[in-house]
Amino acid sequence: MTSRERVETALDHREPDLVPLDLGATTVSGMHASTVYRLRQALGLDRQGTPVKVVDVYQMLGAIGPDLLDALGVDAVGARPRGTRFGFPAEGWKEWRLFDGTPVLVPGRFNTTPDANGDILQYPMGDTSLAPSGRMPKGGHYFDLIVRQRPIDEDRLDPADNVEELGPLSDGALAGLVEDARAGAATGRAVVLNVGGTSFGDVGQLPGPMLRDPKGIRDIEEWYVSTLTRRDYVRAVFERQCAIALANLDRVIAAVGDLVSVLYVTGADFGTQTGAFVSPADYRDLYLPFHKAVNDRVHAHTQWRTFIHSCGSVIDLVPSFLEAGFDILNPVQLSAARMDARVLKERFGDRLTFWGGGVDTQRTLPFGTPEEVRREVAERIATLAPGGGFVFNPVHNVQAGVPVENLRAMYDTLRDRGRYR
Repeated sequence: MTSRERVETALDHREPDLVPLDLGATTVSGMHASTVYRLRQALGLDRQGTPVKVVDVYQMLGAIGPDLLDALGVDAVGARPRGTRFGFPAEGWKEWRLFDGTPVLVPGRFNTTPDANGDILQYPMGDTSLAPSGRMPKGGHYFDLIVRQRPIDEDRLDPADNVEELGPLSDGALAGLVEDARAGAATGRAVVLNVGGTSFGDVGQLPGPMLRDPKGIRDIEEWYVSTLTRRDYVRAVFERQCAIALANLDRVIAAVGDLVSVLYVTGADFGTQTGAFVSPADYRDLYLPFHKAVNDRVHAHTQWRTFIHSCGSVIDLVPSFLEAGFDILNPVQLSAARMDARVLKERFGDRLTFWGGGVDTQRTLPFGTPEEVRREVAERIATLAPGGGFVFNPVHNVQAGVPVENLRAMYDTLRDRGRYR
């Protein structure tokens, strides 16, 4: 099979020739730039000191180049907006170094300053005259967003302020998505598209790190409280966001058509280590109508499958995710409470594709032995792969500091155990 056929067969809940593999098709299935660097060195793809391009400057994810895709047998690639979380374009690359000394390439307007305590500060649109909107702690590996909440005046709260950063997709942005989708499809791999703007309540975007002066409710804690105390306001924000998203989605659907296999819809987390952030009733009231509107539009006009990312224990929300029209669940955090692989497969495996769950990235992959990695990967394949409906990826992004021996154990085990026939 081609890689695209392999992925789409799995999405049809049929068994392909091999378990499909994703690395880097989304910003929640990638790998930290420092780990990409060490893996490339170990595989003999680069000389020592060759920098890795950073494709997500918020999480500091590294580019998974064509040679690495081929070396690992990766079956999916991404097409997503070419901007950055901090509002500057991903262009004009320059060299930079991570705290651990890893050489990387960052966009030309990736302009940082050191804080007094040694942290690194990042700025909206790369403008260091503004208040910083991101902070990489000293010795850290990625940026935390800085909340810049104005005092809230209840009488002047305007839902339009909370969608200031959203708007009609520009012709240039649309052309970039089309170009990336065509290039990805030409490789024979499945293309995972992210249009942006469809992730309702995503606190990774809520503080407005790309805005000069974010207005509305931009404090993460205040936002979560507001989903109960100001629900009409939050619903009004989502209504505006959904209208913008659907208009943009219509343009993209017309432009890229059948080049795409999957649409990444949302990265908002609804789970914690021990349970869900929201009850099923609250999810159904506040989020489901908007997720369903996006999914229904996609399913009415394309053959694409829709992708929801939510960390944590979400087993109680999965029936509602299915009702909302989602086809794919990621990252399948099996280390969270009650997220048992066998239970998930038995209850939902005929309707939901598990894109992730291949190995625990909190304990096993970074801190286990290669043998422990092999054993867990083999167990996950044996549980989640039968009948299709499984695309292999670790639980979320591979972080900094993961031993290369463990990475090789993971991919070697997938190659050895991931054959259907």
